[in-house]
Amino acid sequence: MMSKPEEENPKSAREGMKKYKSMGLTAFLVIAASILFFLLLYKYEKVIKTVKTILYILEPIVFGFIIAYIMYPVVTFFEKCLSKPIRMIVKKEKQASGLIGGLSIFLALVFCVAVVAILAVMVFPQLYTTLSDIITALPGQIRDASVKLTEFMQQEGMDAEIVRNLTDKVLQFVNNWVKTDFLKDMNVLFGHLTTGIMSFFSTTLNIFIGVIVAIYVLNGRKTFVRQAKQVIYAVFSEKHAVILIDTLKESNQVFGGFIAGKLLDSAIIGAICLVVLYFLRMPYTVLVSVIVGVTNIIPFFGPYLGAIPSAILILLVSPAKGLIFIIFIIILQQVDGNIIGPKILGGSTGLSAFWVVFSILFFGGLFGLVGMLMGVPVFAVIYRIISRAVDYRLKKKGLFELAAAGKEEQKTEKKEQ
Repeated sequence: MMSKPEEENPKSAREGMKKYKSMGLTAFLVIAASILFFLLLYKYEKVIKTVKTILYILEPIVFGFIIAYIMYPVVTFFEKCLSKPIRMIVKKEKQASGLIGGLSIFLALVFCVAVVAILAVMVFPQLYTTLSDIITALPGQIRDASVKLTEFMQQEGMDAEIVRNLTDKVLQFVNNWVKTDFLKDMNVLFGHLTTGIMSFFSTTLNIFIGVIVAIYVLNGRKTFVRQAKQVIYAVFSEKHAVILIDTLKESNQVFGGFIAGKLLDSAIIGAICLVVLYFLRMPYTVLVSVIVGVTNIIPFFGPYLGAIPSAILILLVSPAKGLIFIIFIIILQQVDGNIIGPKILGGSTGLSAFWVVFSILFFGGLFGLVGMLMGVPVFAVIYRIISRAVDYRLKKKGLFELAAAGKEEQKTEKKEQ
């Protein structure tokens, strides 16, 4: 009969091996993080160049995942609509599930393509007409403005010769530019135009491939989720795996809720703008409404980014209507910021106004327009992770209740203000 210490030896040996494995994994992660930090600090340009190269190669895959993520709510909507009718017809669960998934993806793809096509049909003819009108009307508008300014200066007893001298200098500059630098500038312009056309066709091809990738991703999303969970549970302990999966689920809710909410909010704002501008008989109604609706997707700064060029377009045609448009946009944005936006988005991000502005400026400075679009939900996820970590540390120190009381006092002060 084996003694008790001999029976416990294998168990203690396994626990020791597990402990050493955990220490080894921790050491490896620390070393890897240190190397990554060193590369980012001292080889910043090369790291960024390498990342850009990798992203360029994987651009169709990236587009595919983005398209799949955008299409996912539409796919789930069609799955809910088709589930009962198809299961009443097809009795076998496996065949019914496959048919529901395939039809849902197909209908979602048709819906998204139809939306893009409708927007293109609405925008491009209006854009062409607008540019043609501006090119045709601009010289006359400049002449009218010059005449009115000259008449005003003469009525006020000012020297109108200043305006004529300025006009002569501008014309002389234009003539000299045409004779000397025009051909050189045209060569540069055509070079940029050729590069832009090649980039456009390359991006279009990548988007087309991305659509195909998105179909495969949506069709196999359950398998991908299951495999991802298996990898997480294999790498991390059960406790940390559960925390990580819960964090990913919450991040997905933040991203999905924010993107879907902003798209719906922007569509409503664009529709309201279209109706009001139509009854006000504003010029470029469709184009301006699309600009206002699309730029409204960008939090905080979006309404101003859309209103400024739209106001300039209308002011060129009619200063009075331009002023009316500016007043209308101010009212519309107040309605959106205080009524429509909060009703649709609610507290999907949980960020204060300061952190919203911070995230837009920070990520916009790093990644441009994409950063402005995605900065708020990304920072919201980071903010929540840090908040949870802080709460965990406070609980360990026994200070969580004190911190929670401080938060409640801050909320009460805000309500009183």
